[in-house]
Amino acid sequence: MLLILAAALLPVVALFVYIYKKDPQPEPLSWLMRALGMGVLIVIPVSFIEFGIQTLLFGAGMTPTTLFGTTVMAFLVAALPEEAFKLLALRHLLKKNPYFDEHVDGIVYAVCVGLGFAAVENCLFLFGEEKWQSVAILRALLSVPGHYAFAVLMGYYYSVYHFVDHSPKVAARVLLVPVLAHGVFDAIALSGTVNPYVGGVGFFVLIYFCVKIHKMAIKRITDMIEKDQENPNPNVNLKTPSSSPRGEISSRVQEVQEFKDESLDKLGEDDNSFRFQVPSFKD
Repeated sequence: MLLILAAALLPVVALFVYIYKKDPQPEPLSWLMRALGMGVLIVIPVSFIEFGIQTLLFGAGMTPTTLFGTTVMAFLVAALPEEAFKLLALRHLLKKNPYFDEHVDGIVYAVCVGLGFAAVENCLFLFGEEKWQSVAILRALLSVPGHYAFAVLMGYYYSVYHFVDHSPKVAARVLLVPVLAHGVFDAIALSGTVNPYVGGVGFFVLIYFCVKIHKMAIKRITDMIEKDQENPNPNVNLKTPSSSPRGEISSRVQEVQEFKDESLDKLGEDDNSFRFQVPSFKD
């Protein structure tokens, strides 16, 4: 049992450490634990909603038997409810978070919410499988990193909307882009349940898709880090620096530096004045 639990949580822990290390100014662990916890909690309502939608679309206890049906299931049963609840959790978490003051922070918190969800989902899949070893390997290489990548996309557009562009187009992308990525991922993965030959081809297509989406995720993270280096405190344009802990520290450091510079200038002026006032005793 402990071995299965370790296999389920190891990829989640690895990706958590990775995104934590990528943040040049890491977020407080207490807030990251809240994000993980919220990802865990939303599994319950999502499960009920997914069950209800699946029953409504395909009947009680029934699963789709066509590629069209599996695609509908991928988008409407899985991707849309899961990403919608992740976004609700992220918004609730960041609404009054004083540490959400950098572009990359949106990605970090979104990833933590997604990993919390992935941790529970992974446990449910592995504990229900007799041959859990092969399932654990596949999910560690594909499914858990998938949730990570979807969350990077959500967090990226959340930060763009919050700090840069408040347009409805960007607001829509916060949800639609991760839903699209998640839906395509699941549609390819579920194709094998209809036809094993289609599933065989779909497996290689899925690997290609995962490589592409992770390259996109890496680029999004890099873009946000570069924006933070160009503008260390993007919240300055939205609120006073003292409204965030890091902004307050930065403001205090700046004030101390200005006081130091003024003091040195004044000391130099006094020194020059004293020098001119001292009479010369040379012949």
